[in-house]
Amino acid sequence: MSNKTDSNLYTILFAIAMVVVVGGLLAFTASALKPRINNNERLEKQQNILYAMGVNANDESSAIFVSTDEAPELFSKYITKQLVIQGKNVTEDKEAYLIDVKKEQTSAKAGNARRLPLFVGVKDGKTYYIAPIRGKGLWDAIWGYIALDKNMVVQGAYFDHKGETAGLGANIKQRFFMDDFIGEDLMNNGEFKGITVAKGNNDPKNIEKNDNEVDAIAGATITGDGVSAMLKSELKQYVSYFKTLK
Repeated sequence: MSNKTDSNLYTILFAIAMVVVVGGLLAFTASALKPRINNNERLEKQQNILYAMGVNANDESSAIFVSTDEAPELFSKYITKQLVIQGKNVTEDKEAYLIDVKKEQTSAKAGNARRLPLFVGVKDGKTYYIAPIRGKGLWDAIWGYIALDKNMVVQGAYFDHKGETAGLGANIKQRFFMDDFIGEDLMNNGEFKGITVAKGNNDPKNIEKNDNEVDAIAGATITGDGVSAMLKSELKQYVSYFKTLK
């Protein structure tokens, strides 16, 4: 007489039971960890925004965030307003930094008025306007935060990515690339032009700040093109608001 455990029915039932048990455990774990994950996302956004406006722990060459312990207090200290721009309407929202930029982009493609978060920060008597941006690199999403003055001149930048090539496109989050944007003017003769990550740029040290260009990363042309497109398409949407600051 054959063992019941050798039957096909037993194997199928056992597999189903394992799927149910493992699925339940994963669902429980995800639910239990969700508050911690959400809090980590909050802290990361605060760190990124602060970094872009120059509140960071950078050394001579490395990009270093303020600690997660310090971030909430420093965010409250330096970020004086959180705005939401939607068409011609501008409102304050103390949790504007939690707006999902990706979802807003998708919503806009469906014809809805997109919500644009903008964070106003003050450091050493200087006012910064920090905008979140998101785009597409070579392999996956790229994103960042750009700090501007009222004339749309870049005062600081932070970029990150999901899956760009290590040592090439992934270098968009390195100091040598991000710092090149500081001082670059998004405008040209009163018109928005953005900033192009230019291969073969004639100003590799980025001394010229009115050419709307920064030098590209060698071997990362497509990622650089993605950064250029992201800066132009995302920041152009804030032009109308900045005109009100004149």
